[in-house]
Amino acid sequence: MKLTCLPVSLYQDLSEGRRTLADWFNLAAELGLDGVDISVAHLENRQPGYLNSLRDQAKASGVPIVGMVTYSDFTHPNPTERRHQIEELKANIQVAARLAVSFLRVTAGQAHPNIEQSNGLAWAVEGLTACLSQAADVGVQLLYENHSIGYTWTHFDFSYPADIFLEIVGRTEGTGLGVLYDTANTISRGDDPLEVLEKVKHRVEMIHVNDILRTGYFEPVLVGTGVAPIETIFKTMRTDGFDGWICLEEASRTDEEGFRRAVPYVDRIWEKVGGVPRSSNQF
Repeated sequence: MKLTCLPVSLYQDLSEGRRTLADWFNLAAELGLDGVDISVAHLENRQPGYLNSLRDQAKASGVPIVGMVTYSDFTHPNPTERRHQIEELKANIQVAARLAVSFLRVTAGQAHPNIEQSNGLAWAVEGLTACLSQAADVGVQLLYENHSIGYTWTHFDFSYPADIFLEIVGRTEGTGLGVLYDTANTISRGDDPLEVLEKVKHRVEMIHVNDILRTGYFEPVLVGTGVAPIETIFKTMRTDGFDGWICLEEASRTDEEGFRRAVPYVDRIWEKVGGVPRSSNQF
């Protein structure tokens, strides 16, 4: 496996200018990561010159940009906004291609008030599958996550409940849409993460390693200190032959200390379940 990280604990600093993405790349290299993940929320613009510079900064730090998260809201009740969300995804696919990003995280959308479930399901599937061929043409894979709530959102994800997530996965079978499996989001909703994993593991292309304090509540904590069944999830995926990218979603709000503790934890648990150790200068 190879290890990347989405720096959720640094989001506020990145948004308010106390850190730059270049700072994040340098920290990731210091941590011994194989790559980095970023959020579209922290891009200054979509101009080619800026994106080329960002890609080159990451490469110079020794940590290519592996994944990028978007906040697609395909369940918006306004059809004009839903069409806009598809256009936004098309634009973000081109951004990902210029940054040489392999995986682009997509979401179903928010649980807007008074949405009929049947409509939300149809709109989510339509949006999630609208740009698959365009993404494939530029070497970017779209990954649908068992998601909780987006950084820029007001409401939780429409497909936060496991039954809705699984329904959308089922309706997109065979389309080329991959799954980004988060270790904590499902249990934070009070649903069974292992039962869900069994039904989607054949579609999982990347794992988000996240942790929460207690079942049924979205309270992120330092990875390895909460109730998310990370070791069992790793064991299940390893038994199934998974040896791809794992993304540490560091959201403990403990500044750099959280990263420095979480990275070796992920390495240790992966090796414990029989995974091949990562080559790293630090750990």
